Amino acid sequence: MARLGSRQRAALHQSLEVDLQRVSEARLRELRAIWLERLGQEPPPLRSPEIFRRMLAYRLQAAVFGDLSAAAKRKLGAIEARRSHPSKKRAAAPLRLGAGALLIREWQGVRYEVRVTGDGFEHQGTRYKSLSEVARAITGSRWNGPLFFGLRDKPRAAA
Repeated sequence: MARLGSRQRAALHQSLEVDLQRVSEARLRELRAIWLERLGQEPPPLRSPEIFRRMLAYRLQAAVFGDLSAAAKRKLGAIEARRSHPSKKRAAAPLRLGAGALLIREWQGVRYEVRVTGDGFEHQGTRYKSLSEVARAITGSRWNGPLFFGLRDKPRAAA
């Protein structure tokens, strides 16, 4: 949108306020007419006045103030894809613990401390390459190390 003077901006804002007031009170047929008149294109074939009202209000505001950036639209698309396909397994965020961090876990009444080193983990004087190795040394069975130390959520049970 070209740079506007203060009078032009004020006129656009005032016009938008009037349009939004009309939209809030209009029935579906009038909403379609406002869409065509103000946006200059055929309205979508929606039947729900409430959804149509929200969509039209957004489009009118975007016409005055500008729409979302391409990056914001991509981010929203990714969020929607994850929300609508929750069963798809997402890659876990990489674990980033700084050297010197101390992980504490109580297991069967015993407190265990693990120190993060520059190249792995240290527990009771022994160095380990992964938290899973530490968890195995503590429990005697295979564990997901980040899960054992509370750094990752427990997997959901299958429905």
